[in-house]
Amino acid sequence: MAAERVADMTVEELKALIDEVVERRIQEILKPKDTRSVEEILESIDRHMYTPPPGTPSTLELLREDRDR
Repeated sequence: MAAERVADMTVEELKALIDEVVERRIQEILKPKDTRSVEEILESIDRHMYTPPPGTPSTLELLREDRDR
């Protein structure tokens, strides 16, 4: 029967509990969060990429403008 409090656990029971929690968290981290292929993700990025309108200042120009104020 498992102890109800950590203070009542044996060292081996505590180690087993820690191993179980760590293993569960590792499995959560390793689970793929996106089932799309790399190619599909890159295509999606290309489709959704923002292109500023012609004549929009570049980031360098905006930085220089802020610096010169």
